[in-house]
Amino acid sequence: MRRVAGYHFGWWDERERPTDAGSGKALRPALALLAAEAVGGQAEQAIPAAAAVELVHNFSLLHDDVIDGDTTRRHRPTAWTVFGTTAAILAGDALLSLAFTVLADGPRAEDGGRALGACVQALLDGQSADVEFERRSDVGLAECLRMAEGKTGVLMACACALGARYGGATDEQAEHLRVFGGRLGLAFQLVDDLLGIWGDPAVTGKPVHSDLGSRKKSLPVVAALTSGAPAAAELAEIYRGESPLSPGDLERAAGLVEDAGGRDWVRATADDLLAEALARLEAAIPESAAGSSRAGAELATLARLVTDRDH
Repeated sequence: MRRVAGYHFGWWDERERPTDAGSGKALRPALALLAAEAVGGQAEQAIPAAAAVELVHNFSLLHDDVIDGDTTRRHRPTAWTVFGTTAAILAGDALLSLAFTVLADGPRAEDGGRALGACVQALLDGQSADVEFERRSDVGLAECLRMAEGKTGVLMACACALGARYGGATDEQAEHLRVFGGRLGLAFQLVDDLLGIWGDPAVTGKPVHSDLGSRKKSLPVVAALTSGAPAAAELAEIYRGESPLSPGDLERAAGLVEDAGGRDWVRATADDLLAEALARLEAAIPESAAGSSRAGAELATLARLVTDRDH
């Protein structure tokens, strides 16, 4: 499992030779560390929280790649395609177990473990809904948003809330930062779904129109399908099919999503969520502490980068 996990993290290749492959954005641990500083604590206090949320995130990625059949992540073959599905699943399980061990061995073990457990349950509920949606043709936009909140929003919310708690936050501050992270996480997923259709493969490391190729009911697709626009009917017909989609079909589907307003809706919704997140962040930060102001500014900058990115 160590070999598989190290490969997934980009530390080495399949033969455990050092490599310069990327290890991901490390966004969630950054949120935890900055949240601790934003409430007047030290980043070092939140290291257990930062490590735990990153381990949970990578547990979910290892499993998601198996569930979705994705063959590429971070510009190289996914772990399951190299080591097999069983090894990838077990490596993910090991990372999840390690996340709780990290919290159990540190301060605030009981509170931290309880919060992370609730987060993982919500994440699994979101993943389960995502799988269920692939078998349904009547997915609504509201339930798709709830699914995305579970798959992505809750872990960023947990990262911010845990980091704040480890940094000595009040209940009010921790709640503001939890909502900040949740809104940011949902905005992140919206942008991720845009990139799944219109992202540059050279930057994202995924095939062009990858989500459309698998007929994934991502947020821009569901927004388009439920828009009532003329393009929605043709898009629905494409999604009802079972034959593999040609490059021309994929281009047509991407155009239909855009024509039906899916792309514009996602961009506008992500902007609204960013504004809500920043308002909560401002409410959480003490006005007097210079260190808190600096960490708050870095969180705000990070939030803007998350919603204006190309990978």
